[in-house]
Amino acid sequence: MTKYKPLLSSIAGACLLMACASDPAPAPSPSFEPPPPRAEPGLPPPVVEVADNAPLKYVVKKGDTLWDIASYFLRDPWLWPEVWYVNPQVNNPHLIFPGDELLLVWVDGRPQIRRSGLGVERLSPRVRNLPLDAAIPTIPIDAIRNFLRGPRLIETDTLDDAPYVLEFVGEHLIGAEGMSVYVMRLPENDVTAYQIVRRGETYRDPDNNKILGVEAIPIGEIEVLDYGSPAVARVLDSQREILIGDHMLPSEEEIFSANFFPHSPANDVEGRIVSVYEGVSQIGQYAIVALNRGQTHGLAPGHVLSVYQAGRKVSDPYKSGYGKVQLPDQLAGTLLVFKTYERFSYGLVMEAFRPVHVLDKVKNPQPGR
Repeated sequence: MTKYKPLLSSIAGACLLMACASDPAPAPSPSFEPPPPRAEPGLPPPVVEVADNAPLKYVVKKGDTLWDIASYFLRDPWLWPEVWYVNPQVNNPHLIFPGDELLLVWVDGRPQIRRSGLGVERLSPRVRNLPLDAAIPTIPIDAIRNFLRGPRLIETDTLDDAPYVLEFVGEHLIGAEGMSVYVMRLPENDVTAYQIVRRGETYRDPDNNKILGVEAIPIGEIEVLDYGSPAVARVLDSQREILIGDHMLPSEEEIFSANFFPHSPANDVEGRIVSVYEGVSQIGQYAIVALNRGQTHGLAPGHVLSVYQAGRKVSDPYKSGYGKVQLPDQLAGTLLVFKTYERFSYGLVMEAFRPVHVLDKVKNPQPGR
């Protein structure tokens, strides 16, 4: 689906540029990073297969994501760059809006997705002036925003060096909303809002047993009142009781861009799922998972990986002593990497064909599989 997002966006972007000569020129679209090369030089482009029962026309609806829309047209939604009809007049190909009509066409035997010709609305003498947040996102961004407010894996050094609660202002054994606390190791900078977190489980790489990071369990939000050693801060809200020794991390106000260009990593990647957000036993669509591969392994936001259910070992009744036979791994889904660290990363499961579990494998995607 993500493939279609830029494609759909390019179409939608064209709407912004179409107006009568008497109308003022629309403001330029925000800049964006162009998609990475689709293949190594000299290699043929991947084969793009149209989905079974793919529509010849689709009208974008509120609530759609570009990945969803791409899945209506393509068997492998992440291959949208291969069918994206590039409009040189469009500044930002991530501006697809509800109401846009998309057409599936063939050019020289290959599928393309285009926006339909001008309709009644687009002939009207006015610029299509919609807020950018009305555009269709590539993926369900709300799922990631919710994740930022929940338990997550962070690098061990980050927590070891973080500010921490030294004592409560007043005679209290635990902290709660509205109370003030003394904080040590708080740097003097422009950051005044922090998240209070507690060290949770330590995660290790299942392949070599090295520490990947530790779980940061959110406890509450805090606001700095006075810098110093110690500093003074006030608890704005708390989901749990605050304890002496709890750490503080800058609040993640990061807004993840909807402008992901999904693509396969340039190098071979093979890793495992080491945890799942909210600790469910089975992982389905839109679940957020942590992987034991990160920047040092060539991963970056926008990379697409296939998820494989690890094959079981079964007894062979015709082998002496019922010898064990390793069953092959089974393709189970597709995920999109959205945040990377040095040795691990986070991905959003975009498709789940069968149940996915912790320790299942992730590999470079194979188009058509």
